[in-house]
Amino acid sequence: MIRKAKLRDLETIIDYNQALARETEGVGLDRETLFKGVLSLLSDEAKGCYFLYEEGGKVVGQLLVTYEWSDWRNANFWWIQSVYVHPDYRRRGIFRKLFEFLKAEAEKEDTVCGLRLYVEERNLPAQATYRKLAMNPSKYLMYEWEKT
Repeated sequence: MIRKAKLRDLETIIDYNQALARETEGVGLDRETLFKGVLSLLSDEAKGCYFLYEEGGKVVGQLLVTYEWSDWRNANFWWIQSVYVHPDYRRRGIFRKLFEFLKAEAEKEDTVCGLRLYVEERNLPAQATYRKLAMNPSKYLMYEWEKT
């Protein structure tokens, strides 16, 4: 079952985000900062929303959607972030189901022009998964400035 996250899912989302950062980038996230960030998002849908995949009453997968307005398209791109599937449930098509659900929701909305995500350049398994879902590398490179 796929559903929007609720406040009761806060700790699970925090745990999954910490695991995601460790596994994909070798980064340890500060739990207090993560708590505040996830709580802020769950309290304000204008920032985005998490979609969760449940199996047997347990959350086993997640993805976060945030929004980017495109003046060129007069619509939003939905950015997919914080994708995580519990290790015991991988290779079962859970991300595919979450993605297909999100794509179907996006197709219903006139204010959505597409789905985007970024992937760590060395995360080849994730890149292969995205290609299987008919996602293609963008013609744009992503640059960032991050406040330290």
